[in-house]
Order: sequence, then structure tokens, then C-alpha cells
Amino acid sequence: MARPELSQGLMRRLYDGPGWMGVIAGFGIIAILIPLLNLAVPETSAFHIPDYTVALTGKIMCYAILALAMDLVWGYTGILSLGHGIFFAMGGYAFGMYLMRQIGHDGSYHSDLPDFMVFLDWKAYPWYWKFTNHFVYALVLVAVVPAALAAAFGFFAFRSRIKGVYFSIITQAMTVAFMLLFFRNETGFGGNNGFTDFKRILGYTIATPQTRIVLFIVTGVVLIGTLLVGRFIVTGKLGRILVAIRDAESRLMFLGYNPLLFKLAIWTFSAFIAAVAGALYVPQVGIINPSEMSPANSIEIAIWTAVGGRGTLVGAILGAAIVNGAKSWFTAAFPEYWLYFLGGLFVIVTLFLPDGVLGLIHKLRSKQKS
Repeated sequence: MARPELSQGLMRRLYDGPGWMGVIAGFGIIAILIPLLNLAVPETSAFHIPDYTVALTGKIMCYAILALAMDLVWGYTGILSLGHGIFFAMGGYAFGMYLMRQIGHDGSYHSDLPDFMVFLDWKAYPWYWKFTNHFVYALVLVAVVPAALAAAFGFFAFRSRIKGVYFSIITQAMTVAFMLLFFRNETGFGGNNGFTDFKRILGYTIATPQTRIVLFIVTGVVLIGTLLVGRFIVTGKLGRILVAIRDAESRLMFLGYNPLLFKLAIWTFSAFIAAVAGALYVPQVGIINPSEMSPANSIEIAIWTAVGGRGTLVGAILGAAIVNGAKSWFTAAFPEYWLYFLGGLFVIVTLFLPDGVLGLIHKLRSKQKS
């Protein structure tokens, strides 16, 4: 658990005055500058941002939103979830259903049904695919379904006072159960291959640079908005209650508070954020399959948050960028060593950087001032 005095120091530095405004301005510049350099600058120019870099940055921003969701429940509330990959994947599947409906007769079998349904000799869409050809309905599914699952699961878990490592194990078991369910062809979600080969979104071709830039900008805006909402939560009374749950839940109960309601609220809200990140991820990456629900993916989310610095919000974004940036380079240059690097990074952070990279930066700045 992060030391309370350091977390408070980081919060003062990040959330007050010009430091906080600098963070927001930095993200705003990224969300605006990269699209401008990609579209306005000729490809022969040294300032041109390749399409691959835009797609990679957009994917990392989706992961950063997911890391923010994890930080709210783990860094501030002390609830270590090893199942957030479910909510991320469910948001992706909910929006992926809409994207699959937009393929239409452009598929390999030239049928109104997705190729995997035609291959399995399905004659019609299952009932739960109804209305998924409507964009607004898809957004409703993205918001409601993962949040409803989180609320139901959280209510029974928190009411039973399951916490600590036991809660982590249960969430990990839930990821395995859902992953195995979605691997089955008869569930109607594409089985092992999932959803892919998307063509259009709102009538626009996904593969065009202009559409990808719009998706990039939307992701950047959502990231900044999520960070602002997170700041509003953690700097207010609710944030103090969440930290009290993390550090001394029994004392909070003695003061007359019911931790169940607060834990359930932040847990459900965190699942909603994770689902939104998944919905933004799918059209930019171009695929969603059950592997996104694997326990290893949920563990990685926790590693991102720990590497950047728990209980800081900005640290979660930093951790997601560092780990996934390194992953992109390692899997291309030394693919066989990536898992060793990831495991070594987690060990180093646990033993030598318990407050993450942001905590290290804070310490170095404090030493310079003293």
C-alpha cells in the first residue's frame, strides 16, 4: 500500500495550481498536435507522424483510461481487482457488435449476418443482438452491461465483506469463467476469433486516416475528461472516504459510515470507465476477442498502475504509457524476452519503487529543493 504521507504530497503537487494545469495542457497538446502533424504535414517531412504511431498512441491512451479506472479502486480504495479485463472486453464487445452490423454485405459471404455466423450456419441474429445496428443503442450497451455486472458482483462480494487477496482471487476466477464462455462459438460472439474486419463507423470508413484521427481525438478528450472527473472525486469528501476505506475501514465504520455503498459506487464507476476504454480501443485496433479477458491482461493493468504510482491518477497514465511503450518495442525487437522484462519490472517496482515512477520523481525533486 502506498504511504499516505507521500500520496498526500503527490496530490498537493499534482492537483493544486500550475502543476495540475500543466498536466492537462500536456495531454491537450498531445491530442491536438499529433493529429495536426499527421494530416497537415507532408509524409516526406521529418515532422510527419506516421499512421502507425497515431494508432499506437491511441491504443496507449485507451490503456491509460483503463489504468485510471484501476487506480480509483486500487490506489485510492485499496481494492485490488484482477478482473478489470472483463469490463474492458465487455465494452469492446458491446461496441464491436455495432461495428460488425455495419459490415453488411461487404463480408466474405455477402450476407447480412457476420461471417462467423454464416460459417456456423446461423439463420438469424440471436435476441441479444437486436437493435445493435444503432449507434446510440451500442453506446447504451457499453455503459449499462459492464456496470450492471460490476454492481451485481460487487454487491454480493462487498456485502459478504470479502476483501484483500480473497477479493483478488474471486475477480480473477470471474475473468477465467467469462473468457471460457466467450470462447464458445454458440454464445454468438465469434468464439476464438472474436470480432474483426470492421468496415465502417457512422457511415465513415474506419481505415481512412481522417477517421482514425477523429477516433484519436475522441480518445484524448475522454482521457482528459476521465482525469478531470477522477480529480474531482479524489480531492473531495468522497475521495477522503475512499482513502479512509483503504487505510482504516473499521474506524470508518465506527464513525457511522457504511463502506459498502462507497465501495460499490466506486467499483461500478470504475467498471464503466474500463468499458468506455474498451469501446474506444476496438475500432482503433480493429479486433476484440476473448484473450482480452485473460487473467494475464488484468494482472498487467495492475502492473501499469503500480509502475506509474498508485493513488495519483497521473501515475496510472504514466505507468500505462511506460509499460505499453516498452512492450511495443520489446515485442518487435526481442519478443522472446518481453515477459521476462515485465516480470523484472514488477519486481523492481515492488522492492525499490513502492511509490512508482511518479513517487521517484517526487523524491528527486524534494532532494533538489532541500
